[in-house]
Amino acid sequence: MLVETMLPLGRADSGLKRADGSVDITSVVSEAARVESLGFDGIAVQDNKDDPYVMSTLALHATTRLRVATSVAIAFPRSPTVTAMTAWSLARLSGGRFVLGLGSQVKGHIERRFGGKWSAPAPWMRDYLRAIRDLWKGWQNGTPVNHASTHYTINLNVPIFTPVPLACGPIPIHLAAVNPAMCGVAGELADGLRVHPICSPHYLKSVILPGVRKGAARTGRSLDGFEVAVKPLVATAANPEALVQKREEMRGRVAFYGSTPAYAAAFEAHDLGDLAQRLNEYSRAQRWAEMPALVSDAVLEEFVTVGLHETIVGQLRNRYAELADSMEFSIPVGDEADAALLATMVEDLRR
Repeated sequence: MLVETMLPLGRADSGLKRADGSVDITSVVSEAARVESLGFDGIAVQDNKDDPYVMSTLALHATTRLRVATSVAIAFPRSPTVTAMTAWSLARLSGGRFVLGLGSQVKGHIERRFGGKWSAPAPWMRDYLRAIRDLWKGWQNGTPVNHASTHYTINLNVPIFTPVPLACGPIPIHLAAVNPAMCGVAGELADGLRVHPICSPHYLKSVILPGVRKGAARTGRSLDGFEVAVKPLVATAANPEALVQKREEMRGRVAFYGSTPAYAAAFEAHDLGDLAQRLNEYSRAQRWAEMPALVSDAVLEEFVTVGLHETIVGQLRNRYAELADSMEFSIPVGDEADAALLATMVEDLRR
């Protein structure tokens, strides 16, 4: 299993991350180099407070071995041509170490944060990925691009704006998906799936993977080489006392995800649809502080892998070894002893 981490790694040094835990862009170079030294296979970059493609550029430039994936860049606010060219440039910069991870985002963000117009996300994403594939094919083969779909018409071919072919292999596209329709699009057109943290092993087996296979079957496509990348919710600590706090942090995360209608299906698969509805009602009433108490220990452990440092790798392997090809994992690194422990855990998880 490949092992990735998301920046910031969790160092205790002041200045490397903001108060909310997100990475300070000025520390990406040093953080990426440190991740590579710890034996990770890759870095995942969020589309959060800084541009994920700028972050990816810095991380790729600072490393020689790691792959860097956007996990995930929001697709629809950016035209397919802009995304295709950015990924093309990053693939060239890195010699093929860049993975284009894309996601759709929910209606409120598309309309009210990005100022766009909403459309059903799965058909829209299908058009988006086909447009990118058509652009890449034309650029690589030196043939005119002529894409026509419901959402995009791209047929202006001007040599001065046409990238030169890549010397590295094709750029992998990973798609974020929670619901069956988007899983189907991933099966049809993507090279991998970036699974949301709320997707439990049960949900992966019963909904996500069947959805991918169904999509592949629609086009007669083989899934050989298709990658399932998970970023599980994890509560782990060095001792039982610290683990109690980590459990409560994750209880709040589960409550937040449960309150989001787009993730309700993950709860319904566990017969927890009523809980998701109640959490949503609490969130709309701004009763945020009361929401974690609605998540029982049994529910918590359906969605979160909980264990001490000495056992957590084995627990993750038991839950995901048959379901995933790569996993995002790390523990906070405050000193060299923590770094050595994390390096050992990464190596153990990879086996």
